[in-house]
Amino acid sequence: MAKTVALLLGVHAHQPVGNFESVLDDAHVRCYGPFLRVLHEYPAFKFAIHISGWLLEYMLNKYPEDMALLKEMVAREQAELVGAGFTEPVLASIPARDRVGQIGMLSTCLKKKLGQTPQGAWLTERVWEATVVPALSDSGIRYVMVDDYHFMCTGRGGDALKGYYTTEEDGRQIDLFPISESLRYRLPFSPAEEVVGYLESLADDSKQAAAIYFDDIEKFGIWPETYEWVYERGWLRNFIEGVLASSIIKPMRYIDYHAMAKTRGVVYLPTASYIEMNEWTLPVPAAHHYADLVGQEKYNNRYEITKPYVRGGIWRNFFMRYPESNWMHKRMLALSERFNQLPDNKKTADMRQALYESQANDAYWHGLFGGLYLPHLRRAVYNAMLKLESLLDKVSSRPIKVMEDIDLDGHDEVFLHSGEVQAVIRQDGTASVCEFDTYRLHHNFGDTLTRQEEHYHRKVHAQPEHTHSGEGIANPHERLSLKHEITQADLATDSYRKVLFCDFVMHEADSFTGLSYKPAAGGKNAVHYKAEHKGLTFQKKISVQGESLDVSYEVTSSANGVFKVEINLAMPSCDGPAGRFVIGDHIPGGFGQPLQWPELSRLTLEDEVLGGALQLDVNIPCHLNTYPHFSVSQSEAGFEKIMQAVTLELSWPLNQMHGPLTISLHVK
Repeated sequence: MAKTVALLLGVHAHQPVGNFESVLDDAHVRCYGPFLRVLHEYPAFKFAIHISGWLLEYMLNKYPEDMALLKEMVAREQAELVGAGFTEPVLASIPARDRVGQIGMLSTCLKKKLGQTPQGAWLTERVWEATVVPALSDSGIRYVMVDDYHFMCTGRGGDALKGYYTTEEDGRQIDLFPISESLRYRLPFSPAEEVVGYLESLADDSKQAAAIYFDDIEKFGIWPETYEWVYERGWLRNFIEGVLASSIIKPMRYIDYHAMAKTRGVVYLPTASYIEMNEWTLPVPAAHHYADLVGQEKYNNRYEITKPYVRGGIWRNFFMRYPESNWMHKRMLALSERFNQLPDNKKTADMRQALYESQANDAYWHGLFGGLYLPHLRRAVYNAMLKLESLLDKVSSRPIKVMEDIDLDGHDEVFLHSGEVQAVIRQDGTASVCEFDTYRLHHNFGDTLTRQEEHYHRKVHAQPEHTHSGEGIANPHERLSLKHEITQADLATDSYRKVLFCDFVMHEADSFTGLSYKPAAGGKNAVHYKAEHKGLTFQKKISVQGESLDVSYEVTSSANGVFKVEINLAMPSCDGPAGRFVIGDHIPGGFGQPLQWPELSRLTLEDEVLGGALQLDVNIPCHLNTYPHFSVSQSEAGFEKIMQAVTLELSWPLNQMHGPLTISLHVK
């Protein structure tokens, strides 16, 4: 009996909600379009494709000709459509009711637009938790694809991973396909004939052996060097023609293989994602220890055996690592609860769409992809949440002032809203504002990022320029490069949260010290605090009215020294040309420029991307320093420096603070 192997090749196309249209268009020109056009020429080459809902709608509207080719390939049973959550959420991180809703929305869209209801689903970032099984099953999904690493962690490996397995949870079952890491690292980086030869080596005489591949389509044209390699130098055509010329390799859709082959048995997978995530989700120094241990195992040629047992963190650790991610996540959960408690006749499609967009995964985590570090992705999440919150407030009012520990950090937060703006104040002793929202512009001015040490920072000055494999091209899994010039100063970390109204005092000749506040008695639409420092008493009041946030201070004893307030503002244009400072009729510069003024009472920050402005007023003229707040992160293209916020430092001599000092931020 001749040996054969079924090639189950799937690709995953995704762009984050809120990504720039120029990025989407470039991705289509260099990857999505040419990939579909090449595949269309080879009807015998079967494949599966997942396109996330937000990107799918964009491609259907912007590139109908290429999408018509995909629809034709679906109709002729060459292409299989694969489902998922519509906005590409990590299913395990959202409520079960939203899992079902998200999957159903994409499945309905695929059937309506491209003519097929999916039976398989792509798991975002291949994050597996057994709790997702019921929602997948209830949504009509029969199988999903996860990494072979997940299976290895159960003790299974080798030839046992050439088919699918079955698992169950809470009375529902689903089948699991193990994606080959060896294929993920070979396609499309190794020469086509080498990949074909490797596929043939996987064949056996069982008639059920499968080579299982499912990975980012962006590797076929968007990742560094891949457009020239895959299309201009013909890798994709050579690979397809090599597969079709083989008497051993049988390209199949997952749906056909699933109908033909039997399950290889029951399996219960641990909570896991792909192997690279083990390192990314760990904080320093744990990530250093993990990477060093992996390096040691590789050096001793043991890693292929020990890697299932040398395990790092899980995806949800990102909520523990990054307070900004955790805050967004818990805000999203609370809004989901509010939405789902509404009577059905008050729920609207706009509300549901905003909720689902707030669940898009990309801004909640960070690994090889910028993710959480990219301000425009976080902004898209807040835009959706504030749109939803505004819609909910119109049909179900809430108190002007609410206190609760929403982010589960052991400290309450106070939510103050006027109906037009909202301020969230931390009760952790800082009395700082961690969120300042405008509902008219759907923007959070507190959406900044506190710099923390990252594991990859130690690689910045130690990276080889390229790592090549044979005669293929560099695999971004195995190398990083410098996208921007990075200095040691750029790798600075922050000792406190970079939010709004962080207060410091320099008494006599001391250095600046952060004030520690205790709550004081206050009214129903304001919060009051009191701090003692070396004989000085500070009182702080925070309130909102109309479209203004007002913060007032009183010092009950004068002394030599300086009082300083730091305000970190998320301005959408960052250091781009669309943002500028305005003083009277003068434009002194943009948000990316360090500037200072000795006597200032009013400053306006105009931002064309925001579609509005923020006006700062102080009743006692201040000395103002402004400078951009940068972070360093890694991406597919290398290390990059990104502006997270514009920092305003307002300061006054203590002996000049006679009477109340008031700082107002007014949305214009």
